[in-house]
Amino acid sequence: MKFALSALAAALTLASPASFAGDAGTTAIEALGKVNGIALACQQPAIASRARNALVTTAPKTRANGEIFENATNAAYLEQGKGAPCPDAATLASLVDAAEKGLQSAFATGR
Repeated sequence: MKFALSALAAALTLASPASFAGDAGTTAIEALGKVNGIALACQQPAIASRARNALVTTAPKTRANGEIFENATNAAYLEQGKGAPCPDAATLASLVDAAEKGLQSAFATGR
């Protein structure tokens, strides 16, 4: 009986509204995290702040979404540290614009 209740709880958690966004939501959060990591590595705090704010105000506040964002941020930050040239602020702004639109599109039904 205990196992059945645990399985039911797990199934309900997986069927939460946050998971309905599915791959589109994950992709959008990863894109935003990537821009955040590049902005942090390239010392563009305004762009990084904008990326974090977009995540907090648009996507459901779940541990999974936070981990997706953090993992993408860390990967992009480390990749940028391998000597890739930093994009200028205008390029980063356009990247965060696109990532915000993707995030809004992925989570529009959750609002």
